[in-house]
Amino acid sequence: MTSQELVAHGFSPEWAVFLTSMIPIVELRGALPLAINLFHIPWHKAFLISFIGNILPVPFILLFLKPITDLLCKIELFKRFFDWLFSRTRKKSAIIEKYEELGLLIFVAIPLPGTGAWTGALLAYLMALDFKRSILFISLGVFIAGVIVTLLCLIGWTGALIAGIVILIVILLRILT
Repeated sequence: MTSQELVAHGFSPEWAVFLTSMIPIVELRGALPLAINLFHIPWHKAFLISFIGNILPVPFILLFLKPITDLLCKIELFKRFFDWLFSRTRKKSAIIEKYEELGLLIFVAIPLPGTGAWTGALLAYLMALDFKRSILFISLGVFIAGVIVTLLCLIGWTGALIAGIVILIVILLRILT
C-alpha cells in the first residue's frame, strides 16, 4: 500500500510518512520528500516524524535478526534468501571493516538507496559491532542523511536534479568498476 493509499484509507499524512520511513530501502530518504513536497508538512515536523520512524526498527533488527534467521534458515527457501542477502550486504562492508562504528555512521549518512538504517543495522549485526554503539552511530547517520535530504527537498527541483545526477553517477561508477 502506497502512502497516498494510506491517506485515502483514513491515515493522516503524518502517519503515512511515519510508516513510509520504516520501510526498508525507502526509509527517511523517501519519506521526507513525500512529507515536504507531496503532503506539505513543515520541514521540521517532517524531519522528526521521518527520523523517529526510520530509527525505530533498528534495535529490533539488532536484537532479533539472529534468532529469526536461525529459525527461518531451517527452511531451504529462507536459507537461500538469507545467504543471498548476507552475501550481498557483506559486499558493502569495506568502509565498516576499516572504520567500524565511524564507518557505519558514514555508510548510513550517505542518502542513496541501500545505505540506510536497515542495511546499516544488518551490517552491524554481521560485523558483530556493539549493540548500543551501533544504535548511536546508525541514529547519527540517519540524522545526517535527513539533513541532506531535507535540504534537497527545500530547494525543490534543483534538489531533485542534484539527487538524480548523484544517483546516476553512483550507478555508472558501479557498472564501470
